[in-house]
Amino acid sequence: MQRTLRYAITLGLGLCLAVCGQAHQGMWLPSLVKQLNIKDMQAKGLKLTAEDLYSVNQASLKDAVAQLGNGCTGAMVSPTGLLLTNHHCAYSYIQALSSVAHDYLTDGYCAKNRAEELPCQGLTVRFLEYMDDVTDSVLRGVEAAMDESARAALIESNTRRLVAGLEANNPKLKYDVEPLFYGNQYFLFAYREFTDIRLVVAPPSAIGKFGGDTDNWVWPRHTGDFSLLRVYADSGNQPADYSPANVPYRPRKSFKISTKGVKPGEFAMVYGYPGRTQQFLVSQAVAEVVNHTDPRNIGLRDQRLAVMRGYMQGNDTIRIKYASKYADVANAWKKWQGEVDGLTRNHAVEVKESLERSFGEWVKADPQRVKTYGYLLDSMASIYSELEPLNLIFSYLNQGLRGVESLDFAMSTLARVPGVAERPTPEELATFQEEANGFYKDYDPRVDRELMVQMLKAYRSLIPKGSKAEIRTLDSLLSSSTVESLVGRLFSTSIFTDAARCSHWLAEAQAGRVAPLADDPLLGVARALRAEYTESIYPHYRALQERLVPLYRLWLRGLQAMNPKALYAPDANFTLRLAYGKVEGYKPREAVVYTPTTTLDGVVEKEAMGAYDYVVPVRLRELWEKKDFGRWGENGSVPACFLASIHTTGGNSGSPTLNARGELIGLNFDRVWEGTMSDIMFDPHRCRNIVVDIRYVLFLIDKYARAGYLVGEMGVK
Repeated sequence: MQRTLRYAITLGLGLCLAVCGQAHQGMWLPSLVKQLNIKDMQAKGLKLTAEDLYSVNQASLKDAVAQLGNGCTGAMVSPTGLLLTNHHCAYSYIQALSSVAHDYLTDGYCAKNRAEELPCQGLTVRFLEYMDDVTDSVLRGVEAAMDESARAALIESNTRRLVAGLEANNPKLKYDVEPLFYGNQYFLFAYREFTDIRLVVAPPSAIGKFGGDTDNWVWPRHTGDFSLLRVYADSGNQPADYSPANVPYRPRKSFKISTKGVKPGEFAMVYGYPGRTQQFLVSQAVAEVVNHTDPRNIGLRDQRLAVMRGYMQGNDTIRIKYASKYADVANAWKKWQGEVDGLTRNHAVEVKESLERSFGEWVKADPQRVKTYGYLLDSMASIYSELEPLNLIFSYLNQGLRGVESLDFAMSTLARVPGVAERPTPEELATFQEEANGFYKDYDPRVDRELMVQMLKAYRSLIPKGSKAEIRTLDSLLSSSTVESLVGRLFSTSIFTDAARCSHWLAEAQAGRVAPLADDPLLGVARALRAEYTESIYPHYRALQERLVPLYRLWLRGLQAMNPKALYAPDANFTLRLAYGKVEGYKPREAVVYTPTTTLDGVVEKEAMGAYDYVVPVRLRELWEKKDFGRWGENGSVPACFLASIHTTGGNSGSPTLNARGELIGLNFDRVWEGTMSDIMFDPHRCRNIVVDIRYVLFLIDKYARAGYLVGEMGVK
């Protein structure tokens, strides 16, 4: 049985706080657009009906939207199974297909015909058949007085019964039941899932990841972030495992592609599977993010970046080894700074507090409301206060200590090679060997040693002795040693800190001549930390989070009762959603204005800056120099990317971005730094999603990859 029943521990509800006139904010269930949004969408420029967007009885745009099993979205663009998604969504599959002889990551790939299309092993693609409100069935027998465990057990039983009946009636579909509004409502999602997916076109990483981590969360952007796949089915057009006999899938609907381009102010929408938003955090939770969690995480990553930067600046070998790691650490560091800036500028805490004051006044006006809701906000505040030291521990472990590479390697080894400490099997030793080869290739013990010193010192500065946030394992280690002596001992004896020691141990172990790793000092630290986390830290954290679940469920019911005419959009939870806005730039700060479009000219301009993420393939530069743009050129260049004020998040990668007629104009792939707070609070003046223009995608397929036959297959005139 394929079923998912998620209980989002951290706020799976989104309330669109701005109501009625600002209904475009939020991520909306397509089946409810007719009821909630269609008039607003049409007033803003949409030329379609609600049935054009979502229908069960006829082909509609929802039938052309695909969910990729790795958490991305894709767009069907031909009646013969062609699917567009982002390059970064297909990256791991391109990597798996690559070898020294066929380096598709570096060189790209283009199948000249269907026989050359490469199977993406493990990738699944599914299409929504229908969604349905099943709240009554799931909550049958649930009573207000039930405790959470009894409630959850009954919901689980009801859900199993519901899904079993559906599977008996139509076993070809996959069924998920998802909670919305924190379990106040439940929806069923029925999918048809395909497992034979093949790579057709992948641009070189220099195009598909152009700008890399340097440009992540940044505008202007010039990334050709696309890959072209094909979905295959059996001769009856039904899902089937890979077989040479399979044929291209014939979807109910594929997107018509528009090559007319975009203009500022035009209506646009994103159709996809957004992952997770937290639009309904109460003020204390938002204050924790703005005042503590994000600044703390930024500070820890600041220290890690400073250590790496210090070694990279004086040593080219280390610079090359750590360039990607540095950019990776800087990625979330940059995102959190944008989140804090955006939430602060938008007075997010004050907005939440104002809502809570209004709620409190509404509650006090009626004795029955006092009985039902009077304790609510105080109870939530109490739990959030209890969570503060645990949030601190999580920040330190995840953003600080796990940044020590050798310790993180030891901890991941325990998870992936569980027998390594005692009696590893030959298979486990082979796995360890493979992981060690990858780890030490870009490892320098001098950098890692300094990282450990700084992160252990950060422990004492962040978590004073006697604090509720103490980590017993570290307290014990530091009580008998200075930081420097402890680090010296670990680095002089552990196999995890030295490639030669690790290689020697592996050779001896594979020959059966060495004792297990149980006495390795760094592995001992990793085991102790892992045990403390799983047995003490996480259970306490989870218990507190679970206590919030019924409170948020009641909080939502109270807000709906207080303001019944408001429009509410459930938070993202990897189910199909529709969000809309318009093509537009923005003004991030005084005297700075960003226009909403970029071109291929900017790719060449960035190359001149010399950053390692700004490399232009020779053929692309030649096309630019010769102005050989074919029919994809506009005003002497090729459109590359554009901005829109559409509410998106992770999971929307690869989502089709559509114009007012439902035609494909691009693929969503990122957000701007100044709007990264949109997971918590969306501001249409600051929040922008970044889209690769479909004309750049077509130019790269047609002119760069010389695969014009695929453009014709997509029906582009």
